Amino acid sequence: MRRLARLSFIFFTAWRYGMLPLLRDILKPGIRRGILTVICWTSPGQSLPRGERIRLTLEALGPIFVKFGQVLSTRRDLLPEDIANELAKLQDQVPPFSNEESCRLIEQALGQSIEEVFISFDATPVASASVAQVHFGLLRGTEKHPEWEGRAVAIKVLRPGILPIIDGDLALLYDLAKIIERLSEDGRRLKPRENVAEFDTHLHDELDLMREAANASQLRRYFVDSKKLMIPEMYWDLCHTNVIVMERMDGISIGRTADLRAAGVDFKKLAADGVEIFFTQVFEHGFFHADMHPGNIMISLEPET
Repeated sequence: MRRLARLSFIFFTAWRYGMLPLLRDILKPGIRRGILTVICWTSPGQSLPRGERIRLTLEALGPIFVKFGQVLSTRRDLLPEDIANELAKLQDQVPPFSNEESCRLIEQALGQSIEEVFISFDATPVASASVAQVHFGLLRGTEKHPEWEGRAVAIKVLRPGILPIIDGDLALLYDLAKIIERLSEDGRRLKPRENVAEFDTHLHDELDLMREAANASQLRRYFVDSKKLMIPEMYWDLCHTNVIVMERMDGISIGRTADLRAAGVDFKKLAADGVEIFFTQVFEHGFFHADMHPGNIMISLEPET
């Protein structure tokens, strides 16, 4: 019953944002296609640009669909520019959850009030993506860590209620994978159930922010003496499965090429450094960042500091 309700919501959302023509166009001529054509005419989202319609649909459908959009946004070799530009907004511009809820989750995880932990805290998120959103703040020193006083930090908060939604959508994906394997020989070769299982594991790992903090700390140890890559320090006393606090780092997203060009960034050197960093992770350390979309990479304009 729950899956049927979710399928109904997916269909309604696709209708709302004018996405049903994509389904209509793959149906053979007949009664079903005719009915779907009539339904498409009533969609309130038909007047929106196609890229915006796709982005709004993915945002409304939740984390798994947003993740899919993030992956697609990096494939500008496959997508028209207008669609790629809209999907790029899914990297760090997904509508946030409420400021009040974010503060409640932080206080619940840390066991203290916002005022006790932070000198200042910006309740408005600076970035929001499929799984979590990020706030900025200034730490208070503690008896154990007086050196923390005034340190600029970023606070990452997991979206509330995300797990049941993800589990429900994964169940639908498993069902779809079984259907594809049963009906399509080409589909069987792609091993859809194995791919969904791998996606399942990756996504559940991402829902544990303590695992993310541990991975970031390990990567930081590998590059602690590097002059080309900086990974934020984790404040382990303030890290939990749904909230982590890390060193704040400022810069320009690698996806904002016009801003980087205006700042005088050497793109040839940037490309060479990027390749060197990634190859070092893979071939020297055997430990690499596996989600390197532009929302996760910033270029510092003051690397010396």
